Amino acid sequence: MAGAQEQGLKLLGAASGVSPYVIRAQMGLGIKGLTYDYLPEDTRCKSDLLLVSNPVHKKLPVLIHGGRPVCESLIILEYLDDAFPENGASILPVDPYRRVVARFWAAYVDSKLFPSCIGILKTGKPQQRADKVEETLSALGLLESALAECSKKGEAEAPFFGGGSLGLLDIALGSYLPWLEAIGHLAGMPPFLDAARTPKLATWAERFRAAEPVRVLLPAADKVEEYISTVLYPKWKAALTALATN
Repeated sequence: MAGAQEQGLKLLGAASGVSPYVIRAQMGLGIKGLTYDYLPEDTRCKSDLLLVSNPVHKKLPVLIHGGRPVCESLIILEYLDDAFPENGASILPVDPYRRVVARFWAAYVDSKLFPSCIGILKTGKPQQRADKVEETLSALGLLESALAECSKKGEAEAPFFGGGSLGLLDIALGSYLPWLEAIGHLAGMPPFLDAARTPKLATWAERFRAAEPVRVLLPAADKVEEYISTVLYPKWKAALTALATN
C-alpha cells in the first residue's frame, strides 16, 4: 500500500469531527485502505487552500489527489472507486443497474431524508414540525423497502445495501446515523429507527456501526447534539432574525 505522500492524498475536512459528508470521504478512504493527510478546517475562517480547491461551493470535504481537487462527498466516493480499483472492496456495485439504483437512493437521502429530519429542529411551529416528522418517517419507510431490494443476494438478503460489504448507499445513509439520533433526542422523540417500525434498518444500523472503518469514525450522538446546540441553533436564530428585520 502506498503512503499518503506517494499517492498525494489529502483530505480537507471539518475540525468539528461531526460532518457526515467529511466522514463519508473518510469511510471511503478507509474501505480502500488508503492513507492520507487530514487537514482540519475551521469553517468560520476558510483557508486559502479550501477556497482555491472548491471555489464554487467553498464547502467540505475536498479530496486532493496529486494536487487535483475532487469535491462533494458522493463524488469523492465514486472517484476513489475509479482511481483505486485494485484497492479494497468496491464502493459501487459492478452491475450497471444496481449502480444507478445506489446513486438514486444516495441522492434521495441527501435531498429528502436529511433536510426533512433537520427541519424538525429548524422550525418552532408545531404543524411544520409535525409535517417534517411525517416526511422523515415516510422517507425512512421507503429506505426500509429499498434495503430489502438492494441487499438481495440470490434468494437471501445480504447484510448491507451494498451486498456483502459496505457500499455507496450504506455510507450515504450511515453517515447520518448520529444525526438522526441527536435530532430525535433534542426534539424529545423516540428513536427514528426501531425494530417495530423499521426492523430491517434497525438491524442494518447495528451492523453498520460495528463495521470497519465505521466504528472508529462515527461520532457519538451527544457530540452532534453539542454541535447543533452551540453552532447550528445560533446560526438558525440569526438567520430568522435577519429575515424578520428585512
